[in-house]
Amino acid sequence: MQSETHRAETTYELTQGHSVDIKSWTRGVAFEAQAREQLMNISTLPFIHKWIAVMPDVHLGKGATIGSVVPTVGAVIPAAVGVDIGCGMMAVRTSLVASDLPDSLSGVRTAVEAAVPHGRSVRARGSRDKGAWGDVPEDVASAWARVSEQFGVLCDKHPVLKNTNNVIHLGTLGTGNHFIEVCLDEFESVWVMLHSGSRGVGNRIGTYFIEQARKEMQRHQINLPDRDLAYLVEGSDGFADYVEAVGWAQMFARINREVMMKRVVDAMRAELDVAFDARLEAVNCHHNYVSREVHYGEDVLVTRKGAVSARKGEMGIIPGSMGARSFIVRGLGNEESFCSCSHGAGRVMSRTKAKKLVSVDEHVEATQGVECRKDAGVIDETPAAYKDIDAVMAAQADLVEVVYTLKQVVCVKG
Repeated sequence: MQSETHRAETTYELTQGHSVDIKSWTRGVAFEAQAREQLMNISTLPFIHKWIAVMPDVHLGKGATIGSVVPTVGAVIPAAVGVDIGCGMMAVRTSLVASDLPDSLSGVRTAVEAAVPHGRSVRARGSRDKGAWGDVPEDVASAWARVSEQFGVLCDKHPVLKNTNNVIHLGTLGTGNHFIEVCLDEFESVWVMLHSGSRGVGNRIGTYFIEQARKEMQRHQINLPDRDLAYLVEGSDGFADYVEAVGWAQMFARINREVMMKRVVDAMRAELDVAFDARLEAVNCHHNYVSREVHYGEDVLVTRKGAVSARKGEMGIIPGSMGARSFIVRGLGNEESFCSCSHGAGRVMSRTKAKKLVSVDEHVEATQGVECRKDAGVIDETPAAYKDIDAVMAAQADLVEVVYTLKQVVCVKG
């Protein structure tokens, strides 16, 4: 697959696909062959609008490439949205400054870990998963009331969704690359930042509709280069049902982050025994989702899988890894990327490979100065498993501008 730089004033590379081209903001960063092949498969679909945009954190994903922006007309691909529907970031700047924090941050980390269920445990019969609520707290129940009625409607249509981890996962972090961090910016202001999505219920919605789309392909005898590219056609019941369900999951994900953020801030206030404002600036953005937008004069469905909306003036969050810098950014409204940017650094090692190649001592060194887990259980999230965030930012200089640069001092992982 041959690529060439498009023109001097842009930073993307143009690759000829099958039905549409691929524009990738990947100069100076790794772009694995498997991800290229996956993007070529997506480019065979007849309903892609204009081209596929690829962000510098691109890497192989299930269903669709992570770091891809896929605009479609008249159809949606559930697996391209994925099963962590509405996964995204939230960050708030507080009135605290670095000197307000104690020398040892272990107490802050412990307080945050106690405030928000995180991780996952194998449940014995009748026991509670540590990453879910046992008795649902009042604040979580109140937040659930905002989405419960519509969830009941979804369950009436799709009974398979009823027995899911829904309310008991609201206000919980999860596992993998989900995290809660306390950070400092270049002005010594303290930020709280977190990353999570729609949890168990979103996963079930995603897997259910991926299967429905596959059945549609079989029913209409449509052959695809990858079964995960199965789609639902606009005007069908399946399409309408999916759009309704995915919209609900995205709302759940946003509220999930809001609930966690409040609990983290309250825990910090109690631990530090100091009053502070935590709403000086706030950003709450998805990076695994589908959205109705207008691009090049046409109404389209934009699926961002590991990508953030970056309309002109729009604020976003691009995190690094456990030991790297993160960025609060402002979109430049670059239409050629469908007004998008990366959602993070992007992996260069699979979780399995990271566990094989990176030692605990190397992880400890890479996370020096960060109050976080230093054990073998988080090696798959070690900084070496990710691309250089500075190279990722340089590759998308025409998509966003940096407003704040953050460095974590506390990191909570599941």
